[in-house]
Amino acid sequence: MPASVAPRRILVVGSGGREHAIAWRLARDPEPAELIAAPGNDGLASLARCVPVAADDVPALVALARGERVDLVVAGPELPLARGLADACTAAGIPVFGPVRAAAELETSKQFAKERMRALGIPTPRAETCATLAEAEAALARSDAPWVVKVDGLAAGKGVRVSDSRAEVREFLADALERGRFGDAGRRVLVEEFVAGEELSVMAVTDGERCVLLPPARDAKRARDGDRGPNTGGMGAYAPAVDDAALEATVAERIVQPLLADMRARGTPFRGVLYAGLVLSATGPTVLEFNVRFGDPEAEAVLPLVTGEFGALLAGAARGALDPRAIARAPGAAIAVALVDERYPEDGAGGVIEGLEALAAGDAIVFIGSARRQAAAWRFAGGRVAWVGARGADVTEARARAYAGIDRLGGEGWRCRRDIGGAAASGSAARAHAAAAEEGI
Repeated sequence: MPASVAPRRILVVGSGGREHAIAWRLARDPEPAELIAAPGNDGLASLARCVPVAADDVPALVALARGERVDLVVAGPELPLARGLADACTAAGIPVFGPVRAAAELETSKQFAKERMRALGIPTPRAETCATLAEAEAALARSDAPWVVKVDGLAAGKGVRVSDSRAEVREFLADALERGRFGDAGRRVLVEEFVAGEELSVMAVTDGERCVLLPPARDAKRARDGDRGPNTGGMGAYAPAVDDAALEATVAERIVQPLLADMRARGTPFRGVLYAGLVLSATGPTVLEFNVRFGDPEAEAVLPLVTGEFGALLAGAARGALDPRAIARAPGAAIAVALVDERYPEDGAGGVIEGLEALAAGDAIVFIGSARRQAAAWRFAGGRVAWVGARGADVTEARARAYAGIDRLGGEGWRCRRDIGGAAASGSAARAHAAAAEEGI
């Protein structure tokens, strides 16, 4: 199949709101492909045939893709990529949208990402890598508050601490380096310089050489309004966060393209989504983290602004022949607000949401996360339950439409932030660093 031709059958790997958003956008292509999801969820089931194969079971996913004769595998979360899904698909002759394991190390090892950025001159905060508590405490003594500490590997969104309290940071370091709270992911930590500025998430779809940037987004990580409370996997996002073509060109030329060239030179070309978590510092865009897949919740806000042949774009990237002309950006803005268990990010008691079906039938955009359909309602037992989004001429209009839809919902046991896309969620310095520090979802 030529790279410019839309795939006929696509396997979407994952089970959350991000994967629902990916499938939703693929289903809106001019010639939509047949969609299969593994394992999917009850929201995805309206768009795709869901198969009960775990998203991190690489052999079973490859067997499913081969048996279904799919034209493309699209990896949603990072864990299957870390376990070699792209390597296994490539070995089996199955096109896959997502980087091989060696390239995915840009997310699975913060130390590796730092090394590559330093070698390439990509702006990033200074950091020291430490393997013992004594080394980490010495690094803290050489730096100023607020302190930023990160475990090296994947830690499910809990591997970062930003604090003015040395005692709090030391406790986090002891958890990682002495008590084994994060397992192998926490055997090494980075003590990183704090950089002030607003956050920006830029996702680049790439075939390893060429790339196309999607609308820049800004997400909200703190659990409560006004950027209060603990970090979460993400409480909402909006796009575009900035309208600055010169800034986007700088990100492409000084960050994305040098890294792609480096990956090619290392024999591990990066094909998939390169997500740059940035802070807009006084000296320009600075990279806090790289992720190797669509962000969550950024995908829920960005993909509604993508027009054209999304499936053909991803297929071209997977085959090393990206055609940036396959898609375009819709005018206006979009927002996505997370509906979460009222105790989130702690373990929740569960509950029910009523009215999502009616919203989805109107002009709202609804993506399902952890909720399960039960008759006319959606039940949940914790986590990020669903997403309610909307488009508008600008962020203000999109925001008003989204919250108007949320106000029509019923049920119990759920909540949402009420300031996504508002002035309070515009990205404080401390939140910016912490938010981009670990996506992990």
